[in-house]
Amino acid sequence: MKLRIKFSKQGPVKFVGHLDVMRYFQKAVRRAGIDIKYSEGFSPHQIMSFAAPLGVGLTSNGEYMDIEVNSMEDCKTMMSQLNEAMADGIQITECHILDERAKNAMSLVASADYTLTFREGKQPEDLDSFFNGLSEFMEQDHILITKKTKKGEREVDLKDFIYELSVQGETIFMKLSAGSADNLKPELVMEAYYQWLGQTCPEFAFQIQREEVYGNTGDLEHRILVPLGLIGECLE
Repeated sequence: MKLRIKFSKQGPVKFVGHLDVMRYFQKAVRRAGIDIKYSEGFSPHQIMSFAAPLGVGLTSNGEYMDIEVNSMEDCKTMMSQLNEAMADGIQITECHILDERAKNAMSLVASADYTLTFREGKQPEDLDSFFNGLSEFMEQDHILITKKTKKGEREVDLKDFIYELSVQGETIFMKLSAGSADNLKPELVMEAYYQWLGQTCPEFAFQIQREEVYGNTGDLEHRILVPLGLIGECLE
């Protein structure tokens, strides 16, 4: 039976890297007594995969992992078992039974929501002007930035990968392209904005939180973004 589990990552655990989070969940699943399925062969391992790695230092309300189990009571019991085994800062918030034909979450990732707030002492002097300028910044036909890659540097147009950008109070909201092909980090968007202002983005200026991860059930021209928990869900 395939399951898609959503969890949040808050507090000091934001400094735990993705590989360590994977190892942590493998141990937590054993502690929780989950009847998880193992791969076959000489070195069996738990059948578990994660949708999208979260950068160190970011918090999140929208992380997903897929697991396969041999048996279970129901989703509510599964969540309760796992939460009893969780460390402070990690909480299971959803559990969905998937259709057997459902693709894994990692292959579905197409977009993600982020919220950004200034860390204390990092705000610009004229905060209203800073926020108002974001609208004009987004009206450009192209948003160009030089991006460092393994092969050197190349100029990238971010415009097509920013699906939404707005200000809500003193919080910046972004819906950005995500996934293995066109993954855009919110830090890069803010670097481009500061560059457009003729300024340098202060280091560690923002507290960034991922709010949700989506798959695209439409096509490239007509995106239909749906939270990963609802894609492939078995409705029977």
